[in-house]
Amino acid sequence: MTRRTILRRLGGLIAATIGMTRASSASAPATAPTAPHDLDTKAQAAQSRVPADLPYPRITVPGDRALAEWERLRSAGRGWPVIVGGDEQLAAIAEQYSLDDPAPTPEAILKQAATLRMPADLAKWDGTDDPRDPPLGTWPTHPTKGAGLTVASDILTGKQHPQVHILLIPTTQSWEVPAYLRWGNWNACPPPAWHVAALKQWHDHYGVELIGLDGATLNLRAARRPTDRTAALALAREQYLYYPDVIDQGVESLSALAAILMADDWWFFWWD
Repeated sequence: MTRRTILRRLGGLIAATIGMTRASSASAPATAPTAPHDLDTKAQAAQSRVPADLPYPRITVPGDRALAEWERLRSAGRGWPVIVGGDEQLAAIAEQYSLDDPAPTPEAILKQAATLRMPADLAKWDGTDDPRDPPLGTWPTHPTKGAGLTVASDILTGKQHPQVHILLIPTTQSWEVPAYLRWGNWNACPPPAWHVAALKQWHDHYGVELIGLDGATLNLRAARRPTDRTAALALAREQYLYYPDVIDQGVESLSALAAILMADDWWFFWWD
């Protein structure tokens, strides 16, 4: 499967979206006697790569219960919950967290983020490409929905992970999560402070909250959608500057992206 195919699928350009309701593994009949042992072996291998210094409490649930558990934890007020995927994805998060030496503190990242204005200040990061003018395209007659929560599932098959991890981050603000996880700053993916600034702006304007995050993906959910095409196109352009592949290798035009933003609460970003 090509990158373009994956992005089209996850951006909502195919009619079939990833199913988010499957039978609980606790009630489903076993399909193979060796499956639990195999899963335990894989889980142990992945967990062995998680550095001990990843300091945040972790809750593990079946993949089909991830969003419901996130909602429960969100209401409990014990910190900001973020769904980080299965064992492999947790290991990737931990690897990123431990990569820098010396590592920046969340406070330092948040202080830097407060000086940024998005998306204009993306140019201050030397890893960004020169701004391009994406095609406007035509407004779709039947805009499709976004991909929803993807981090609880396998990106290629759409099958939900047998177990999914949720980290509790010591903040009440979802936009601060990239600072606490030191998330970003590889290839075309902006550094943590730029993610914080972008998510803060979108929270202020659209009530956007960070729900899921794995080694390369952000799943956001907006409380408010753009109310007209002009606002939706402006937001689509912001998202393009932040994540050009959403159009360049995904939905192919500003109008297609804007229509999705008016049709769905879920936003999807994926860097490789």
